[in-house]
Amino acid sequence: MIDLSTASFVGSPPEDDMILAGLPRDYSNFLQSVNGCVVHGGGLHIRGASETPDWHSLRRFWIGEDRLSTMYPAVKAHDVPFAQDCFGDQFLLRSQSVFRLSGETGEVENLSLGWREFFAAAAANPIEFLSLQLLERFKREGGSLQPGQLLSVYPPLCTQESGNGVSLKAVPARERIRALADFAAQIAGLTNGSKIRIVVE
Repeated sequence: MIDLSTASFVGSPPEDDMILAGLPRDYSNFLQSVNGCVVHGGGLHIRGASETPDWHSLRRFWIGEDRLSTMYPAVKAHDVPFAQDCFGDQFLLRSQSVFRLSGETGEVENLSLGWREFFAAAAANPIEFLSLQLLERFKREGGSLQPGQLLSVYPPLCTQESGNGVSLKAVPARERIRALADFAAQIAGLTNGSKIRIVVE
């Protein structure tokens, strides 16, 4: 289901039995075979049933310190944040379907795919399905995403200004996720075409 030939990280054997017991069968079975991984040059990260490293821990982002359901109102407590793309957009398991959470806007979209269908689509055309064009540009320019890093994009992709070009930087995954959630909270309720001012610290 996952081609590990592109993996830059594979999790050690699962140790979080409580998390495994609460997962849908397909995901639980997968983690008992491969306890999560980072593939496609950092383009897709599947979380594992372990507490370390912290950026890889499903527990942390599902029910722990960095639970996504606390950061994003549209994420429900029972949504399982099983994976993320290189930008920090999240893939959630909800009622046997895969949903995509936009990290920048907080919007949740039903991809109308099951667990196996999601991975089949990602394997068939990862560049298009996971929108990895900017990651490919980053690599051509000499950059690389290490396990535990995500790609920071400025200006945010949801802004009109991003159409004029963006700058890319590898940052720690938890830092990126928290920054995205903060941005999404600040623009919540704004209509298309609203003007915002971004202060870069």
